[in-house]
Amino acid sequence: MTQKDLRSKKIRAFVLVTMRPGTSEEIVQSRKIKGIKLANSVLGRFDAVAIIEADNSEQLAKIIYEMMEKNHNVIHTETLLSMFIP
Repeated sequence: MTQKDLRSKKIRAFVLVTMRPGTSEEIVQSRKIKGIKLANSVLGRFDAVAIIEADNSEQLAKIIYEMMEKNHNVIHTETLLSMFIP
């Protein structure tokens, strides 16, 4: 695999989201944001999870920022980067 090939691969991230109580279902609206492949409320330590695919880390940061900007009930996010290229 060449250097150019590595730069052309996408990044997949799993974003764990903490939201204000009773608002976790609102994360589903994030699916409208380009790059968010899945967004669901979940049970457990976090309230929701989103799966994002981006061309690079800058685009990934923009998508996460847009998700937080459009949903004011997001309190905290924790991003896990996939070790495998989608």
